[in-house]
Amino acid sequence: MSDKPTIKQIIEGAGDLSLALSMVVAVAIGFAIGYGLRSWLGYEWLLWLGIFWGVCAAILNLVKAIKRLNRSMKELENNPRYKSQNDRERDDEDED
Repeated sequence: MSDKPTIKQIIEGAGDLSLALSMVVAVAIGFAIGYGLRSWLGYEWLLWLGIFWGVCAAILNLVKAIKRLNRSMKELENNPRYKSQNDRERDDEDED
C-alpha cells in the first residue's frame, strides 16, 4: 500500500490551510488598516483598533467554517452508510 495522499486528503488539507491563511490575512489586513489610519491621523489607538478588527474578522472566518462543517456533518448523519449498528436497529424498531 502506498503512502501517497489521496485526492480527498489533499483537498481537505487545502481547505484547512485556506482557513489558516484567511485568519492570518485578516489580522494582517486589520494591522495594515490600523497602521495606515495611525500614520494618516496620528492617533496611536487606531493601530490597535485595526488589529482588533482583524482579529474579529479572523474569528468570523472561523465561525463560518465551523457552521459549514456542521452542515456537512448533518448531511452525513442522515446517510445510511454512516449509521452505526445501534442506530439501524432503532430505525428497524421504529418501523414496526
